[in-house]
Formats: sequence, C-alpha cells, structure tokens
Amino acid sequence: QAQLAESGGGSVQAGGSLRLSCATSEVTSTYALGWFRQVPGKAREGVATIDTDGRTDYADSVKGRFTISRENSKDTLYLQMNSLKPEDTAMYYCARHGSYGFRWKFLDSGAAGYWGQGTQVIVSS
Repeated sequence: QAQLAESGGGSVQAGGSLRLSCATSEVTSTYALGWFRQVPGKAREGVATIDTDGRTDYADSVKGRFTISRENSKDTLYLQMNSLKPEDTAMYYCARHGSYGFRWKFLDSGAAGYWGQGTQVIVSS
C-alpha cells in the first residue's frame, strides 16, 4: 500500500513563494501524480497533475504561478508556488492515481488511489 507524505507548507505573505514536496513509499514513475487542495466547507479541488510522460495540467486559478514537477529517481513530487494569493490558503494534498499508467484527466480527485495527510498553506494579505 503506497504512502505519501507532504511537507513544505507554512505561512507566507501575499506575493511570496512556497515549495511543497511529496515523498512516496513506493516507485511512482508509472503512475500519474497530483496536487489538490481543500478549505473547510468546500470540496477538494484539483490544483495540478502530472502524467508519467511529464504532461501537466493546471487549474485556471494557478496557471502561470504554480509549477508541478516530479523526480522519479527520488519518488518525489513537487509543487512550486509563486505569487501566492490569500485565496490559495488551503490544506494541500498530494495523490497518486489509482490506475497504473493512466493519464490524470480533468484534475479529477475521484481518480486518486492514495492520498497524503496534507500540509497547510496560509497566505496572508
């Protein structure tokens, strides 16, 4: 059973940057990976996903500001977040796709097979 662990969250002022990391317990090079976020009272939303061939997808709200990347040799996923806004405040979760080799389509959280425990990001104005 895969285990994922996020790190790198914290508090930052608007306009600042954070880099989230997600370490996995198993080889992930053959699975699509993604970042999602959630605020209390709202559904979990897709932020960015990356397929096994490096193809990426981003939510419109973060395009041009966030960059997802993966380092397969370290089984680690990253999310570089720049120009942060107060509306980016949320719990951020990494996830592994539930199916081997599948592309992650439409930032769909329902496609996730495993989740990390989350890391909190707070952006103050």
